[in-house]
Amino acid sequence: MTNRDDHAATTSDAPAHAESLPLRDDMIRLGQALKLAALVDDGAMAREVIEAGEVTVNGQVRTQRGAQLRDGDVVEFAGEAFVVAASRA
Repeated sequence: MTNRDDHAATTSDAPAHAESLPLRDDMIRLGQALKLAALVDDGAMAREVIEAGEVTVNGQVRTQRGAQLRDGDVVEFAGEAFVVAASRA
């Protein structure tokens, strides 16, 4: 289990080209986030690129499709980046 302080990123840590990925909830799984951001076509492709070590979260390679992303997390894949923006409800 990861301590929230250990993996939290801030928007200022995001690459200049990073887009915001708004969520309805306070969490999304990595594979779902890649699909929502339109960086992969489907869940099978998400699984492939994640398991191949092609995706980073907050600068660290993540190989678990079900990894939970929270507000402020920065995801990078194939030269694209987005920052998770969770609901403030």
